[in-house]
Amino acid sequence: MEILLVDDHPMIRLGLAHTLSTALPELPIAEAASGEEALQRVQEHLPGLLIMDFDLPGISGLETTRRLRQRVPQLRILFFSEHTELSLVRQALDAGACGFLSKAAQPPVLVEAVRRVLSGHAYIEQPLATQLACQSHPMQAGDVRLSGLTQRETEIFLMLAKGTPSRLIAEQLCISAKTVSNYLTLLKSKLQVSSQAELVHLAIDAGLLRIAA
Repeated sequence: MEILLVDDHPMIRLGLAHTLSTALPELPIAEAASGEEALQRVQEHLPGLLIMDFDLPGISGLETTRRLRQRVPQLRILFFSEHTELSLVRQALDAGACGFLSKAAQPPVLVEAVRRVLSGHAYIEQPLATQLACQSHPMQAGDVRLSGLTQRETEIFLMLAKGTPSRLIAEQLCISAKTVSNYLTLLKSKLQVSSQAELVHLAIDAGLLRIAA
């Protein structure tokens, strides 16, 4: 399973390649310096993941993503950009990207993002994910506690609130049932609730969960 780095700056590609080759030596790395080159490379050899920049000579990273997803709907694309305006993050996700990471992210965050996207999950860098969630679902005054959750905690919080069984959460997130139980205990403490039912009410009050009519 190959990773294709799409960035017009050789030093950026070099740094990415070094970080990923060190952490994930089993994955071959290929490079493209433009959207046109990325389109050609994907046509010749389908990679498992593209790491895409916004600013590319010729076709933009956004347009390249749209074209690639039209041709290969299952293709997984992770944006890696210095531009982190929420409007651009939304455009990238709407175009079909599976994740978004800023170029200020530390190497371990990059590696975690790659692993998550390759395993079939979406990944948005934590500060951006929080901003998107708050923008989409303005929180009530008493729900500011939710902004203190990590991305994984938020993910499990929403799954628990929707009534997803712990066993299924463990399977979907590739963690143990014991870990899910530990997260539930942690969430109760962080959110100052005493039961899973209160988690549901908190999600409803925050606008993150709707009651079926």
